[in-house]
Amino acid sequence: MAKCDICGKGAHFGHNVSHSNRKTNRIWHSNIKRVKCIVNGASKRMHVCTRCLRSGKVERA
Repeated sequence: MAKCDICGKGAHFGHNVSHSNRKTNRIWHSNIKRVKCIVNGASKRMHVCTRCLRSGKVERA
């Protein structure tokens, strides 16, 4: 899974915990989008998380 090119957010790991308290591995994927952004005056495709998109850390092309 991709990482955010702005903040570095990626996948998070943990456990599924059943009712009987058995633990199995699981993964949470961050909400990463591939968007066209303006970087140094040119448009470029980047992997950006929705938190960075919403907060205005990148300017969409």
